[in-house]
Amino acid sequence: MSVHRVEKVADRVGAEAVADRPEAVVSAVETTALRYYSVAPGYRVNVRSGPGTDYRVVRVLPEGARVPIYCQTPGTRVTGPYGTSSIWDSIDSGEYISDAYVNTGSDGYVSPRCG
Repeated sequence: MSVHRVEKVADRVGAEAVADRPEAVVSAVETTALRYYSVAPGYRVNVRSGPGTDYRVVRVLPEGARVPIYCQTPGTRVTGPYGTSSIWDSIDSGEYISDAYVNTGSDGYVSPRCG
């Protein structure tokens, strides 16, 4: 973990809380651990500029890709190997893929809603 990241967490937690309870920083960092999810095997998945099939394709994920999900948002309903879903996963700034192609182990939201 970089010092830069700890400073961001410290800002969120509050300077007084950090000064009085350094374990608050560790706790906040642990709860924001980034998890990667597998894209359905055998699929190359379009990454779009927004949460829907009407948005332009910005790149294509290769077979076997693993992606982080920073947040999720509703969008175009898509049917894929993991069912039909209107949930779209934000995998980077301005990059979305349909949750129907991501093995999250859930039919619902697994990350916070995009704000």
